[in-house]
Amino acid sequence: MDTAAVKFSHIDESGTANMVDVTDKADTVREAYAEGFIKMSRQTFDMVVKQKHKKGDVIATARIAGIQGAKQCANLIPLCHPLALSKVDVDFEMQAEHSQIRIVSRCKLTGKTGVEMEALTATSVAALTLFDMCKAVDPLMEIHGIKVISKTGGKSGDWTR
Repeated sequence: MDTAAVKFSHIDESGTANMVDVTDKADTVREAYAEGFIKMSRQTFDMVVKQKHKKGDVIATARIAGIQGAKQCANLIPLCHPLALSKVDVDFEMQAEHSQIRIVSRCKLTGKTGVEMEALTATSVAALTLFDMCKAVDPLMEIHGIKVISKTGGKSGDWTR
């Protein structure tokens, strides 16, 4: 990709930040998946998996937090459009060999703009919630690898990492 020819959509001709006008764009079904990881000690990982944490089911709490995060994306990221999400999923894959949890979020809607930011926010907030709930046991946890893994719909088309 020739980066010299690419223009940032949220910067106008004078270099001022602005919200992109999507008024004339067609409504299409749009979907995005994002992932991230939280690495922790074996002891903390086992507590989470066996639901032995004194704060309760940390996975269920992180799932709800991730869904809420996706719904609040426009309030957190200044130039994001408020979206009427039709579906948000937040799933967790326990990776015992690395003492980490993979978080995968999916956001979907029919609308004029994509849902990548919402999926990234869902994943990030779920990871932050796991960190918050487990930090007293394991303050050395590490959140890493947050990224969009696929998207469908819209003018720029579909892609998968």
